[in-house]
Amino acid sequence: MAAGIPVAVAEQSEAGALYDGMAAIPASARAALGLETARVAGGVILAMRNDPSGFWSKALGFGFTEPVTAELVAHVCDFYRSRGLEKAVIQLAPAVIPGDWLGICAKLKLSPGPVQVKAVRAVDPAVTLGLGGAGLHTGPVPAAQVANWASVMRRGSGMPGEALYQLAAATFGRPGWYPFAAWDGEDLVATATMYVRSGAAQFFGAATLPPARRRGAQSALLAARARAAQAMGCRWLIAETGAETPGRHNSSLHNLLRAGFTAVYHRQDWVWQATATAGR
Repeated sequence: MAAGIPVAVAEQSEAGALYDGMAAIPASARAALGLETARVAGGVILAMRNDPSGFWSKALGFGFTEPVTAELVAHVCDFYRSRGLEKAVIQLAPAVIPGDWLGICAKLKLSPGPVQVKAVRAVDPAVTLGLGGAGLHTGPVPAAQVANWASVMRRGSGMPGEALYQLAAATFGRPGWYPFAAWDGEDLVATATMYVRSGAAQFFGAATLPPARRRGAQSALLAARARAAQAMGCRWLIAETGAETPGRHNSSLHNLLRAGFTAVYHRQDWVWQATATAGR
């Protein structure tokens, strides 16, 4: 347990949301992106060959229905190799890393990458308290604005390629997914989304167009989603963001902390590269 939330809930909420979102992408777009997914040993593997961002090829959610073993990790690496990927990331909560992990990394040529922060908070009466963005209003996204919402999410995040746009557009109207936005008058300027499953609300898709930044849009969207999650009877709010490093300020992390989230653990990315394992 981390700050009261089972680690399995915190990890598999994220893994389940990513897997479900990828499953929603139409077949033609999946083919164009080179997208393949699999469920293995209670976790998920996501592979996207045509991803200039390098973000979407990741494996996570392992260690809760079956232990993390050298054989499991080798299977994940072989999955990526057989799909022609050059690079992917394995994400494991600290609680599930086995005692022989360094040996596994050495054998499979996995190297440490960026560190993520898992942030959670319980849903309680205080969760409804939140500041609104200055001069902005927030709410659910109407169907007529889904294309604009998906476009703003991609542009506001600065993520290259079409993957984020396709994911956002495909999850609109899908069971369990709840898109939100902030508007400046009639202009949609910031986005966020939420995936709800088994009492956990997973937060994703926080993005704000540059002219609207520093006006509290993301704090207002955190509060709007929290209120919606409470109304649905959720128990937990869950989010991930990059850990701060010397000289690097992460506004997303500070927005979460101000909204009452707790950084319950740091999770190391472990990077697999085809060139590093070619001779294995």
